[in-house]
Amino acid sequence: MKVYEAYELAIRLGMSKDPRPEDEVRRLLDSAREEWEKADDDSRELFDQERLWNPYQDCRFSCGEDEARDTDAECMMWGIDIGPAEVLLADRLRERGRRIDSVVAHHPTGRSRVLFPEVMSLQADMFHNEGVPINVAESIMGPRTDEALRGIMGVNHNQAVDAARLLGISLFNVHSAADNMVQDHLTNLFEQNRPRTLDDIIKALMGEPEFREAAKSNARPRIMVGKKDSRCGRIMCKMTGGTSGPKGMYEALSRAGVGTVVGMHFPESHYDVAREAHVNLVISGHMPSDSLGINLICDRWADHGIEVLPCSGFIRCSR
Repeated sequence: MKVYEAYELAIRLGMSKDPRPEDEVRRLLDSAREEWEKADDDSRELFDQERLWNPYQDCRFSCGEDEARDTDAECMMWGIDIGPAEVLLADRLRERGRRIDSVVAHHPTGRSRVLFPEVMSLQADMFHNEGVPINVAESIMGPRTDEALRGIMGVNHNQAVDAARLLGISLFNVHSAADNMVQDHLTNLFEQNRPRTLDDIIKALMGEPEFREAAKSNARPRIMVGKKDSRCGRIMCKMTGGTSGPKGMYEALSRAGVGTVVGMHFPESHYDVAREAHVNLVISGHMPSDSLGINLICDRWADHGIEVLPCSGFIRCSR
C-alpha cells in the first residue's frame, strides 16, 4: 500500500462511521461535484479537488502528496499535534536509520486547519439524532461555527507544513475521520454496557486500554457535572464534529431527553449552563479519546503491513 492509499483508507473508514445519514454525506460530495463542473478555468485552479471525494475539510494532505502516491507505506509517525518540532524529530530519527515514510497529524494543520470549523455542521445532525429538531440544531450551531471560523483567522497554520516541505517529508492529517471512529466505538460501548450511574460510565471507559494507559499519567476520565451515583439517563457521546459545540445545546438536548453528555473536553463556560439544564457532563479525556479513534484506523493499516510510530500524545494500543 502506498502512503496516499493509506490516507484514503483512513478517510473512507471515517466515512463508514459518520453519524450523519449516508445520503447527507453524499449530498456534500454531490454539491462539491456540481460546483466543480460549473467552475470556470480560474476558479478550477483554486478549487480544492479533494472535496470531490473527501467530505471532511479538517482532513487533508498538506505536503508531499505527489511523492506519497509512489512511496510504499511501511512506517508512519503519527502524533496528536504535529508542529515543526515533531517534523524535526522525524528527520532526526531518519538520520539515525529509522524508516519514516510520512508524518501524520491528528489535529488539523496546513490547509485543513483554515477551514476545519466547516465540519462542525456535523454536530447539528448529531443533536438531531438525539431528538432535537434539525431547524433548532442548525440554528444553535450557526453562531458557534462562525465564532470558530473567526478564531482561526490569525493562526500561522503552515508552520509544520513549511518545515516538512523543507526537509522533504510528506505530511497529512486525519481529524474528523478518526473522531468518527471513537464516536461510534464509545456509543456502542455504552449501548452494550447500559451504565446506570455516572460512575458506571467511568468504569466502562476504564475498560478501554487507552484510558487505562492515560490514567497512569493521572489523566483519568472525570465527572464534571453530577455525582458518582447520579443516574445517567440517556447518554450522548460528543466525540466528533470539529471542536466543542455551543452552550445552547444543553437546554435543547435536555428537552429531547438526554441526561448525560460524554465528551473529550468542554469549555469552562459550559459547566454552569449544563447544570441549569440538568445535564450531567463526563470528560473522557482528550488524548486517550483521540488515541482510541486513531488506533481503530491504525489497526486496519496493520492489516496492510503498516507500522505506526506514536508520538506527541498518541497512545498506541492494538485491538
